[in-house]
Amino acid sequence: MKKGSPVWLLSGGLVAAFGASLCCTGPFIILLLGVSGSWISTLAAFEPYRAYLIATVIVLYLFAGWLVHRPIERCSEGSVCSIPESRQRYQILFWIFTVVALLLVLSPYWLAWLA
Repeated sequence: MKKGSPVWLLSGGLVAAFGASLCCTGPFIILLLGVSGSWISTLAAFEPYRAYLIATVIVLYLFAGWLVHRPIERCSEGSVCSIPESRQRYQILFWIFTVVALLLVLSPYWLAWLA
């Protein structure tokens, strides 16, 4: 892992986004796979933590976005953002991870249209 790499922030945000969507997406996917049972309703126990997980996603992605998109003059020598090729690669990864996290966080709303 390179110095100043935002990979841990992006991965942590994606895990938190998955956790935030677990109460709604989890049962839906399990039912689509043909698994049923009363235990599926226990996945709704994650609903009280949804707001905290969403806040975690926002904080992690704001910090990762700041690391990736800050001016190149403010980057320290040898860090990821000072190398143009790495900088562009991380910017693309940042936006891909952001879209996936946004889809997961907003899943209770768009899953209602699928059901």
